[in-house]
Amino acid sequence: AGVKFDTPPFGFLDEKNEPTGFDLDIVRKIAEKLGVKVEFVKVTSPTRVPLLVSGNVDLIAASMTHTRERDKTIDFSITYYTGGQSLMVPTDSKVTGLKDLDGKEVAVQQGTTLEKNIVAAAPKAKATAFNDYNSAWLALAQGRVDALTGSLNVLQGFQKNSPKFKMVGELFSIEPFGIGIRQGDAELRDAVNFALQDLWTSGEYTALYR
Repeated sequence: AGVKFDTPPFGFLDEKNEPTGFDLDIVRKIAEKLGVKVEFVKVTSPTRVPLLVSGNVDLIAASMTHTRERDKTIDFSITYYTGGQSLMVPTDSKVTGLKDLDGKEVAVQQGTTLEKNIVAAAPKAKATAFNDYNSAWLALAQGRVDALTGSLNVLQGFQKNSPKFKMVGELFSIEPFGIGIRQGDAELRDAVNFALQDLWTSGEYTALYR
């Protein structure tokens, strides 16, 4: 299973440097229901689809938005989480939302719907793309950019232990996350979907989410 190691709370490294997070918990439960063992492979936004297509992983659970464009290359499970895109800035920033981003530099993760969304929503801002969330977050933390954009709960994951930053503005996109499966692998897709439905009806999903 391809998962992220840099995207709290979905996939990240804990204090013991072990991968953990909501996506990993979901995959563990799916594997348990399928009666198989799971091995986690680190992926990033640019590498996750190529690694799936090439057969290096069997599925990807990596905070990935289900889009029509991606659906041309891979298959998706049913939506297992719906997020939205937001902005994070230093607490002393005068930026209160998208309207204040003209001429500002915004960090964003490369190869994501987030990158396309911020360019469309704030065309006069300078969107600077980074390979992963950690690099984008570091750019904001070190004052090299004016803002960081990403999925709300991911930004909250970074903000959790960083009181010098705040969320601003309204959500400006809807991001339905799906588990990626190789094109045409209907058997695995169905098995994943049934497992997700079982997790929901049993209450296990809610426990993992909380």
